Order: sequence, then structure tokens, then C-alpha cells
Amino acid sequence: MAFDIRDYTRTSRAVEWQDLPLDEFRTNPLPPDTLRSLRYMCDVEYHTVCYLRDMLVTPSHKDPQVTAFMTMWNMEEFWHGEALAEVLNLHGLQIDYDHLKATRLRMGWRDKLDPIKQSVLANVIGQDFVAVHMIWGAANEWSAITAYNRLAQLEQHPVLAELLQRIAKQEARHVAFYATQARDRLARSKKAQKIARFALRKYWGPVGTGVMAETEVRHVLRHLMSGPDGRHAARTIDGHIAKMPGLAGLHIVEDALDARGIPA
Repeated sequence: MAFDIRDYTRTSRAVEWQDLPLDEFRTNPLPPDTLRSLRYMCDVEYHTVCYLRDMLVTPSHKDPQVTAFMTMWNMEEFWHGEALAEVLNLHGLQIDYDHLKATRLRMGWRDKLDPIKQSVLANVIGQDFVAVHMIWGAANEWSAITAYNRLAQLEQHPVLAELLQRIAKQEARHVAFYATQARDRLARSKKAQKIARFALRKYWGPVGTGVMAETEVRHVLRHLMSGPDGRHAARTIDGHIAKMPGLAGLHIVEDALDARGIPA
């Protein structure tokens, strides 16, 4: 089923959370492990603008559907960060723009060089790079939906669960765009399939890798993806990726868990 980009841009909205009974967090606060994972998610959502910056120096910026989507996608991700920041603030964890600036400054020269490297590599590859961008985005969005749903299931906090479900619903629209684009573009190009397969196998990491400290990446993976239920969720994501043209047999999410010793 084709993704209707015009309908998406017309109906894109900031996620709503102000109507939720947020005072529930004062009387029924979240435990430290959950707050740590939420802080990770919040920082990653706010960092979306840097990912957008890197993509706009690649051939993706020439496609009007892709740029229309990414404009609204970036706005929605920003508001996901705002909603999670509100929950954290209610627990005495201040997430403000000074904190975000510090997170980006910690990346140092890598943050300055990433868009340059991305531009050179992507423009050498040409239009087939857009297919890589789309399947990479799909993998990240499938991972995000899984993470939000897993946290809601594990915590069983009624207000948190409702907020995370609202965020996951918007992420589902994101993955619909990425997956539709990826499937079409990969089906048209054997070269794109080979490049995408190589890029995912060699360079993909869990969402937030490279932005957040590795200790935080491992915490979130242990918290959300350990045990049989976590492994089942990881295999489901890998199954979605493996159904794409030319990507059968990839299991990048489960490989990432194994590489970090996350127990199954």
C-alpha cells in the first residue's frame, strides 16, 4: 500500500501529553532504571535534528517526498523529546537546552566531521544512497517502536504507558514511510541492495550509538531487550529487515545484543 505523503504532511501533529494526569508521577514515581532509559530516549529524540542535518548533504535532499517527510518527522521527534523531558522533570531530572548542548559538545570533532564524511560518501554512491538511508531509517524506527512498547509493558505504569503508546503510534507512521521507500528503491537496484546489506551489517548500531555513552547503550539494551521476550522482539525487527529485497538473512539487532553480552 502506497504511503500518502500529502496526507502525512497535512495531519502531522505534535504528540499530545498535556491532557494526561501527569501528577500521577508524583505519587507513583518511576524507578531509577526506567528513568535512566527514558533519559536516553529523550536525548536521542532531541538529537534527531543532527541526523536530519547529516542527511540534507546527501542525495536524499533532492527528493521532494523525502524532504517533505523529514521536515515533519523532525518536528514530531522533537515533541517526543519534549514529552519525555516533562516526565523526567517531574522526577527532578532537568532536561534543558544546556543539557542538550553539552551532549552534542561531548561528541567533539566527530560531530563536525560526520556531515562532511556523509556528504562525500553519499554523493559518490549517488541515488542508490537514498535506498540505504530509507532502510537505515526503517531499522531505527522499528527499533524505536519496539523500545517504547517494551518499556510500557515492563513498567505497567498507566500514565507512562499511554504516553509511550501515543509516541509509538507516530513512530509507526514514520516506519511506514521509510519501509515503503526502502522496499521500492531496493527492488529497483541490485547495487542498492548490495550497498545497503554491507552498510547495515558493518555499520548499523542500536539507536543512539555514537551519541550516547556505550554504558548507556548497554543499560537500555539490558533493560528492554534481555530475556526471551527481548530476544523475540529483536528477532521481529530483524525479520522485518530480512523481508526487504536483497536483505534476507540479516540479523543486525540480535548481533548487536550478542556483541554486548545481553542475555537471551
